[in-house]
Amino acid sequence: MRSFVLAFAASVSIAAFMDAPAIAAPAAFPNPLPEEQIPAVEELPAQWPSGWVLVHDFHFSSILDGRVMLVDTTSAEKPVKGIVRAAQFANTLVSPRRGEVLTSETFYSRLTRGERTDVVTLWDMATLRPKEEIVLPGGKRQQSVTYPQLFQFTNAEKWALVANFTPAQSVSVLDLDARKVIAEIDLPGCAQLYPTGARGFSSFCADGSLISVKLGPDGQALSSKVVENIHDIDNQPLFGTPAWQGQTAWFVSYHGRIQGFDFSGDVGKVLPGAFDLGTAEGAAPEWRPGGWQVIAIDTAGKLYVLMSPNGREGSHKDGGTEVWVADPIKKARVARIALRGIASAIGLTKGANPQLIVARADGVIDVHDAASGAFVRSLGTAGGANPILITAP
Repeated sequence: MRSFVLAFAASVSIAAFMDAPAIAAPAAFPNPLPEEQIPAVEELPAQWPSGWVLVHDFHFSSILDGRVMLVDTTSAEKPVKGIVRAAQFANTLVSPRRGEVLTSETFYSRLTRGERTDVVTLWDMATLRPKEEIVLPGGKRQQSVTYPQLFQFTNAEKWALVANFTPAQSVSVLDLDARKVIAEIDLPGCAQLYPTGARGFSSFCADGSLISVKLGPDGQALSSKVVENIHDIDNQPLFGTPAWQGQTAWFVSYHGRIQGFDFSGDVGKVLPGAFDLGTAEGAAPEWRPGGWQVIAIDTAGKLYVLMSPNGREGSHKDGGTEVWVADPIKKARVARIALRGIASAIGLTKGANPQLIVARADGVIDVHDAASGAFVRSLGTAGGANPILITAP
């Protein structure tokens, strides 16, 4: 019986094989790929295209490992052009004139503990390699979630200003060409740095005043002036990060009031003609600005403000779902742009046809046409895990 079963199985297998279609010959192997040279390093153009922006990834899940992403907003396929490391509560500046990206950052010898070192690192814009460091003595550099106004240029970008907080407040003045700290200015009760005049800075103070400091050729304070009651911190508190148009800074309050400041002279002053965006309209409770970087300006002078329909006390960091466009000459809102999700930061590319760059709370970077508001493309997570600030060089 067993012999019969085996013989039958063999005959079926042979018959099936005879009836099966012919098996095709294996295809020829493709030509081998060319050998890739490792390491392979390419340089960026010395002057970046107008569609490139820097996006600061604060990286909340690993603050020690913050970074700044260089993003080509015109490319959905390959938007990331490079990365600049920006360690632990870093701040960033970029200077096409100097050909440098600057990061103000903090390190510890044992990563999370040990000896602290504060530095300003200078990176080459073409290679994104560090060129040099300026060590900041004393472990004083203010460490907080990134505010642009903690690290600013003055004196035609020959000097940089670094905010300190121990919690005593002061400002370090750095000579970027000499690669050294040349002065430290006490700044009790005042915060944020707004470049003022040819060589100086202003700060808002906790009592509602503004202090402007003029610096001498050696970086030391030459004179200072306090202007009382310049902003209403109880009823119209201002977001600390303005939109800059030359040396005019446009601020928006937590309630949607637009206010300009002139920092072209030795003393900062309020511009007349503050106006409201009309925040009471829309869904309850009311429309208010919300997010981290909430205001931007285009080359034509129009202002863009990130807005949320769920404005309430304490909602100023919650993010927004629309961008409202305002004309500071007409003192009115002129357009509304609906976004594709809750956003935490907005910025604009430079040039005649600016693009609105939106960093969403889920980490996605969207591009809208600023003139029409139309959605153009998504760049995915080109801005890293937690994109929080957008800078157009």
